[in-house]
Order: sequence, then C-alpha cells, then structure tokens
Amino acid sequence: MSETHQIAAAPRGEPLEAGRVGARVRVSLTGAPSPRWSRALGAQLANQLSGHAAVGHLRLGELVQGSDLVLEGVEEHEAPALGDCLERAVAATNACVAAEPTRPRNMPQAAADAIALQARPAPSG
Repeated sequence: MSETHQIAAAPRGEPLEAGRVGARVRVSLTGAPSPRWSRALGAQLANQLSGHAAVGHLRLGELVQGSDLVLEGVEEHEAPALGDCLERAVAATNACVAAEPTRPRNMPQAAADAIALQARPAPSG
C-alpha cells in the first residue's frame, strides 16, 4: 500500500525572531511522512510556488517536521495563495509517490524486528 497524507487541520502561525521577515506557519498532516514522501513534497511545493510573486522569503529547507509542514517567512500578502499551493502539492505528492514502484526489501519484516530487539538498551539496576 502506498503512503498518502492529507492536511489535517487549519494552519497555525508563530512569530519569528526579530529581524526576520514574515511568520512561521505550521500545517498538521495526517501522520508523520517518510523521508521519501517529504522529499517529494518539497519538490512538488517548489513547483507549485514557482511564478508566484513575493515568495522570496520562504524557507523550505526543513519543510516536514514530524507530522507538520513548517514554512518560515510567510508574508501576509502571499498567505492566501499559499493554501492552494500546499493543497495541490500534497495531492501531487500523493499521486507521485503512489505511481513509483515499490522497492524490494533486503529482508523480511520479522528479521528487521529481531535486529531491533537486539538493540534494546539493557535494564538499569
């Protein structure tokens, strides 16, 4: 089954440090995306934003943080267009990731779980 995520809640704003432009906007997703999905979203969002005026202050370097999308430097006049861009980018990412073939795994899940159990810290005492 392929990985998909949706926007789960209304965006939340946070002020940035003095001297910075715009606000930090957090948008919750349904679940925490994989690194593969996160990279695909970054590419799709950059594509959606190209050609939009006043997005020069946006920082997308750490776009996905846990189950949140985090955009820094969002200015008031660009915010209305950003919501549509985010929605299209998430939809395009879901389609893109679903279209990619699943890569074969190097071991069964049970073997990976057995390795993880061996990495468990020893009880203190």
